[in-house]
Amino acid sequence: MRVLLAALCACGAALCAAPRPNIIVILTDDMGYSDLGCYGGEIATPHLDALAAGGLRFTQFYNTARCCPTRAALLTGLYSHQAGIGHMVDDWSVKVGEAYAGDLSRKAVTIAEVLKGGGYSTYMAGKWHVARKAKAESEADKDNWPLARGFDRFYGTIHGAGSFYDPNTLVRDRSPVSPYADPEYRPKEYYYTDALSDHAVRFVTEHRETKPERPFFLYLAYTAAHWPLHAKEADVAKYRGRYDAGYGAVSAARLEKMRKLGLLDPRWKPAPLRDEWAAVGDKAWEARCMEVYAAMVDAMDQGVGRLVAALKANGQFENTLILYLQDNGGCAEAMGRNGPFKPRAEKPSLPPLAADYLQPDMIPKQTRDGFPVRQGGGVMPGPADTYVGYGRGWAGVSNTPFREYKHWSHEGGISTPLIAHWPAGVGQGVRGGLDYHPAHLIDIMATCVELSGADYPREFAGQKILPMEGVSLTPVLAGRILDRPAPVFWEHEGNRAVRIGDWKLVSKHPGGWELYDIQSDRTETADLAAAQPERVREMAALWDAWAARVGVRPWPLAGGKSGQGGKTKKAAKK
Repeated sequence: MRVLLAALCACGAALCAAPRPNIIVILTDDMGYSDLGCYGGEIATPHLDALAAGGLRFTQFYNTARCCPTRAALLTGLYSHQAGIGHMVDDWSVKVGEAYAGDLSRKAVTIAEVLKGGGYSTYMAGKWHVARKAKAESEADKDNWPLARGFDRFYGTIHGAGSFYDPNTLVRDRSPVSPYADPEYRPKEYYYTDALSDHAVRFVTEHRETKPERPFFLYLAYTAAHWPLHAKEADVAKYRGRYDAGYGAVSAARLEKMRKLGLLDPRWKPAPLRDEWAAVGDKAWEARCMEVYAAMVDAMDQGVGRLVAALKANGQFENTLILYLQDNGGCAEAMGRNGPFKPRAEKPSLPPLAADYLQPDMIPKQTRDGFPVRQGGGVMPGPADTYVGYGRGWAGVSNTPFREYKHWSHEGGISTPLIAHWPAGVGQGVRGGLDYHPAHLIDIMATCVELSGADYPREFAGQKILPMEGVSLTPVLAGRILDRPAPVFWEHEGNRAVRIGDWKLVSKHPGGWELYDIQSDRTETADLAAAQPERVREMAALWDAWAARVGVRPWPLAGGKSGQGGKTKKAAKK
């Protein structure tokens, strides 16, 4: 921390006498690189845009292309295989080694565990999704839930997806709770995104009232905008008609805005969209899907605004580092989009559910008031009795200007915005600017450790701990060069990549290696593998050595069946 303070003071930042910062990490779900307004999108995200204007935007920040591995890497500062989440939270994967145990490893420590040891209070609201046991039959089944991994308070879901009106595996601290029989939280209308925002506000406010002498760490992990497409009609109304022109028109507008923002190098040829609007049969339904998706992002941004307002009211804002990022690229999965159209019933046809009923299903069979939950082509999304995704066409728009989607290691799958805002710590010379250093989720732990002054342990709870893999991003906040001595690697479902400087070697399972010069061709349109075989061999050898070190196994894993997009049939339900 002393090194950081000296660097920032040299840049003129008034931080020399400042206490250790509060740290907030905000993670959103299944969103593309260009969805935010400050990254080129048309969706209204004024609060995140304001953080970007007063902070720093990273243009080349990377996730792992999927929800569970991203959370594991973010929380631990390790590659996801080292943290035990080489794939997802699959029971069968434990058969192929501890890298695929599907449970957050005890050879890893979380940011919360490290910062708590350094005197921080630790809070979490949102999606956990790094524990194999999402439904506890005993207290022992909760041994990898948030309070067992360093958090003082928790409100959210253990599982990875579910209804925004009736989420499954909803937990307060260590106790499962129904959103409709919770004595601590009874809003007029329950909507999960709002509930997470409300609890984030509650946690930072209660901290100010009870522990003002201590810094805090807050991990706010929204499920927006992961399927199902659920949004309040008032938010959807803002976007009515906005997407009637279709994929190409919306993507073209984003490209133009990205050029003006300095996010799109004129040398890059944007990846073509794989879906054509002219081929869409039910355009009203397809446009509605994107309207609801936009409304989900909008509601999330509103929640960020409420959190920022609370920080300001509490006097916490100036010395709080806020980091915003996304867990993977836009999702091309066809969740709920196939099959016959099912019209909404005029009145409930099923018995209503009791207020204290604990929703057991990712896809509920019915709403609380007795309407069957519907899927299928033409089912207009938004209400609680629908459960569909926005599909590949709009995912391509979300990922503008990049190739591929969630699951894959091409830029569309692994590229995320990263906004860093910290009034007391981000140098005046970089505020409102762009940073072009390649960076990765594994760097968040190192950044938190340096800023907090906490000690990263060699042993924890009697277990030897793996060393951090990332580097601290704090020099960038002061406008300095980021020194990264090692390459950055990816593997998920056989999709592989390694990046060294401006060069990226990438493979889409089960295909061979492709080579790209990211500086001149980040959209990965000109494969140079055939022209530079020696570079391919050298980079592939580095990837092979990394894969052996962290425990990567060939895909499909023994005991699993490969499906569309590399998913196993069982994992597709996650």
